[in-house]
Amino acid sequence: MPNPAVALTKSAYAYDELRRRILTGEMAQGSVLSQVLLAQEIGVSTTPLREALRRLAAEGLVQLESHRDARVTSLTAEEARDLYVIRESMDPLAAGLAAGSRTPADIADIETALSQLTPLRDATDLAAMTAHREFHRAIYRASHNPLLINILEGLWDKADRYRQVGLQGRKDSEKDRIRVQEEHIQIAGAVIAGDAVRARETMQRHVTGSLGRRAIAILEGARDLEQP
Repeated sequence: MPNPAVALTKSAYAYDELRRRILTGEMAQGSVLSQVLLAQEIGVSTTPLREALRRLAAEGLVQLESHRDARVTSLTAEEARDLYVIRESMDPLAAGLAAGSRTPADIADIETALSQLTPLRDATDLAAMTAHREFHRAIYRASHNPLLINILEGLWDKADRYRQVGLQGRKDSEKDRIRVQEEHIQIAGAVIAGDAVRARETMQRHVTGSLGRRAIAILEGARDLEQP
C-alpha cells in the first residue's frame, strides 16, 4: 500500500512545478499537456500528476480535456477586464473592512509582509510575485470576511498570469516601482491606523495603476492585430 504522505508530497511537488512553469510562461497558454509524458518528465506517476492538474484546473490555470491530456488556459482581454472589474470593487472593500477590524496579529502580519516586498522587475521572478501576494493576503485576512477572502484568494493565481502579461508588454520604470512601493506603504499605514476611507482610496489607486489593467490594453492590441 502506498504511503499517503509520500503521495501527497509527490502531488504537491507536481503542483508546484506545473504552477511555476505556467506562471513563468515556460508552458505557453493554450499548449496541450500530455499527462503521460509530463509525468515522466517531472519524475512522478500519473496519479499525483492528475491530482496536481485537478488542483490547477480549480484555480483556472489549466483545462482538463480528457483522461490523458490537459491544456494551459488561454489568456484573453475579456477575462483580464473581468478580473480588473472585480478587483476594482473588492480590493478597496477588503482594505476598508481591514481598517475597521484588524487585530494586533493582523497588524504584525501586514508589517512583516510589507518588509518583505521587492519590486516586480521581471515576469519570471516568482519570489517577488509571492511576496506581493503575501502582502495583499495579509490585507484580505485582516478584513475578517471569509467570503470576500475566499473570492480574492481564488482569483489570485489567475490574476498573476495577467500581471506577467503586463510586465512582458512593458517593464516598470523606476518611477513605477517607487509609486507601487509607496502605495503599499500607504495601504498598510491606513489599515494599521484604522482609517477605512484612506485605506479604500489608496487601494483604489493601486488597482487603477496595476499590471492587470495594463494587460487589458496589451491583449486588446494583440487581438486587434489578429483580426482581418
